[in-house]
Amino acid sequence: MAQTQTPLLQVRDLKTYFNIGGTWAKAVDGVSFDIFPGEVLGIVGESGSGKSVTALSLMKLIPDPPGRIMSGSIMYKGQDIALLPYEDMYSIRGKEIAMIFQEPMTSLNPVFKIGMQIAEVAQSHLNMNEKEALEHAVEMLRLVGIPDPEKRINDYPHQFSGGMRQRVMIAIALACNPSILIADEPTTALDVTIQAQILELMLELQKKRGDAAIVLITHDLAVVAEMCQRVIVMYGGKVQEIAEINDLFNNPLHPYTQGLLASIPRPKRNRDRNEKLKAIPGNVPSIMNLPQGCKFCTRCEVKIDICDTVEPELVEITPGHFVRCHLVKKEATV
Repeated sequence: MAQTQTPLLQVRDLKTYFNIGGTWAKAVDGVSFDIFPGEVLGIVGESGSGKSVTALSLMKLIPDPPGRIMSGSIMYKGQDIALLPYEDMYSIRGKEIAMIFQEPMTSLNPVFKIGMQIAEVAQSHLNMNEKEALEHAVEMLRLVGIPDPEKRINDYPHQFSGGMRQRVMIAIALACNPSILIADEPTTALDVTIQAQILELMLELQKKRGDAAIVLITHDLAVVAEMCQRVIVMYGGKVQEIAEINDLFNNPLHPYTQGLLASIPRPKRNRDRNEKLKAIPGNVPSIMNLPQGCKFCTRCEVKIDICDTVEPELVEITPGHFVRCHLVKKEATV
């Protein structure tokens, strides 16, 4: 079923490149998608597909140099934030759009106490004084499951485990109850039990706001199946497929999506059918040396001649289900 709501955020033809040795590497190349109120949107793909760079582009956190948003628009509440000066993003970043970063140790300041780092967000965006902000920091630590939060706000990042640091990052991101929460591998450092708790917490806080949306970047397709309403599949800096969750899992159209789903371990089925776990052959190509045509053609087992030289367009095959593949387009028009 296609979305009929007004998008909370619209991305159109976003291109983010990095200058490496005088050559522009196309990390994100013409990405377009919408984020709707109240939804959880998943972005999946192997490392190097452009997922995190897309997220950093939405936050305008691309380091310049060497990176740069070359073109495209990011429309949020009637303004194109891709055109905003860096300083003007302060009022949006953290309050309206927040991000849980993938590496908590490099995202937390090692010389400031945890409580201060959370309180700073509350003071900047919620007009709280220092005492109110520290009380809010304690509450946020309690929400994400940090024991004895009144004491731990006075600790430094190095005094926390990797999983605890990730929970602190989540507390900072959720401190202002943002309209859009971008979660880049938010549970990577957590064990399975805590992972489930954190994902449930994100959904609970989203429901409190009602119209808030979550963009979940992950490699874990099981988490995608549990959390998301729609999924974007990225490869080679481009969107290869977009579909609602049931359509994607029941009827994957792109060979890359099919490969990702086939690589999920299913112990009982594999054992009963005496099947080996399938893997996508080859490796993700360097963004400095992407294929001329379909970005997946060097690893695709069903490609045809045109795939090597002509980049397929992203085409809507059924309502809400888009795919970028010559074979699917050909089949749909027969």
